[in-house]
Amino acid sequence: MSSTSEQRPRPGGETVRTLTAGGRTLRVSERRGDGSRPPLVLMNGIGASLEVLQPFVDAVDPRRTVVRFDVPGVGGSPPPVVPYVLATLTPVVSAVLRRLGHDGQVDVLGLSWGGGLAQHFAVQHRRRCRRLVLAATGTGSLMVPASPRVLSHMLTPRRHRDPEYASRIAGTIYGGSVRTDPARAARALHAETRLGPRRGYYYQLAASTGWSSLPFLSLIRQPTLVLSGDDDPIIPTVNARILTRGIPRARLHLYPGGHLALVTEAEQLAPVVDAFLDEPAEG
Repeated sequence: MSSTSEQRPRPGGETVRTLTAGGRTLRVSERRGDGSRPPLVLMNGIGASLEVLQPFVDAVDPRRTVVRFDVPGVGGSPPPVVPYVLATLTPVVSAVLRRLGHDGQVDVLGLSWGGGLAQHFAVQHRRRCRRLVLAATGTGSLMVPASPRVLSHMLTPRRHRDPEYASRIAGTIYGGSVRTDPARAARALHAETRLGPRRGYYYQLAASTGWSSLPFLSLIRQPTLVLSGDDDPIIPTVNARILTRGIPRARLHLYPGGHLALVTEAEQLAPVVDAFLDEPAEG
């Protein structure tokens, strides 16, 4: 079953709509490029609506089609009737792409929690995924964890709902440039963002509980770019090195910055991603 809600244009040639496909309903944004490159699908971090990624979308080559979405229960996507896991969400993403007319290969970028979903998509839909970018992410439950102090802040959606609280803890959990400008994190998380019900955050948290890509990293055959900040309290850099060693065709780009750099330093990182995606196919 599939359906489409009213389309709503956004500045920059983007269209936001609600699509039902694969038994789930997602709020989806699409910025149409010129068709010269495969679409880029963005998979977001936990609790964040698609608006959070706007600085990165704005900085990516405008010739590239960009698709992003709110996971069930987050942002403008209604909460799921039953919980989901990564293995049941990736077919939904694939079905949404088909609804948008993207039947061929796509490039996939996963940020933080979305990096787990992106890894799963690359294996579960390996013929559809051409290239993979993993930003500020790790291998799931089997990874070098953040400190208990950082993890305690990740257990609730409060930082997405309370700008003052987000500013207060930003340096501790996000690192990088927000250590000296904590309000920058609040702006990144709250600028035009949409909040779903609290249970949407907990559904998303539960979806990856117990999940790990470590046993199947060798099955990720796509050319892969691993982006990691040298000051990321949530995902220590060693996890990026584990990904790079485990994925056969992966390379590591270590940048000076923290967990939110793909958003707060989008103008520096978007060209790195564009250059990787535009490389000629390997012979």
